[in-house]
Amino acid sequence: MPSGSRGHVRPVGSLQRDEALRLCARDPVANVYVAARILEVDLDRSRGALLGYYTAGTDRLVSLCWRSANVVPVECDEDACEAFAAELRGHESRCSSIFGPTQAVAQLWRALGTTWRRPMNVRPVQPVLALAAERPLGSRLDPRVRLATVDEVDILMPAAAAMFTEEIGYAPYTDRASQSAYRHSVRALIARGHSFVLVEDDRVVFKADVGSSAIDTCQIQGVWVAPDRRGHGLAAPAVAATVALARASVAPLVTLYVNEYNEAALATYRRVGFEQVATFSTILM
Repeated sequence: MPSGSRGHVRPVGSLQRDEALRLCARDPVANVYVAARILEVDLDRSRGALLGYYTAGTDRLVSLCWRSANVVPVECDEDACEAFAAELRGHESRCSSIFGPTQAVAQLWRALGTTWRRPMNVRPVQPVLALAAERPLGSRLDPRVRLATVDEVDILMPAAAAMFTEEIGYAPYTDRASQSAYRHSVRALIARGHSFVLVEDDRVVFKADVGSSAIDTCQIQGVWVAPDRRGHGLAAPAVAATVALARASVAPLVTLYVNEYNEAALATYRRVGFEQVATFSTILM
């Protein structure tokens, strides 16, 4: 854009919700997280959680940025990232991560990094994988994988906490209050029909969740196999069963993203039939 013709940023409210969802639908795999949050949140009561970048002159919505504990850009070019960064400079204390398409995350961080604290961890290459509804699964399905039930929250909690700790590097709760909040989040996933488990002798040995669902797409997260069951051929059939269940009950297009260095997970997902369609980056604050 020529100098002086850059757009402007303002909060997106409920009246613009459909327009924001249409923008997310331009790339449902990359944008399902933000689309899901748009559907879950009252944008008027949570004013400022969703920022829009509007063109100069035509005032057309061309980019979005989800602004909560997670900062997530949508359809952002360099001008949009710079404009969003100006709005985010006071948000540092509330931000635990920035993630999304690699180029947009890098552009946001270039504009923020000189004023924000040093990140706890940077994961620059995270393959984004997708498995379309018409694509056959490449692995047999483990018939034991099923939806978790609400009365299983207490046996699911240790598995969920172990997964979080392995992935992020610290425990998801440190005291009774944070443990209660985490238990509530686990229970909420179960209640929505978004938590899948394989239970052996009253112990969860495999789990996976649908963390986001919108625009005919769902994103799997929190995939975990008990350490003593790894390397025994459990993972691929369990993930394949999760995909089949998610396709049937949540959304036809199933996606996830994974750290590049997690070779075992990448091999499992490829065996199931996932293909890389994009690359994310995550900055953990």
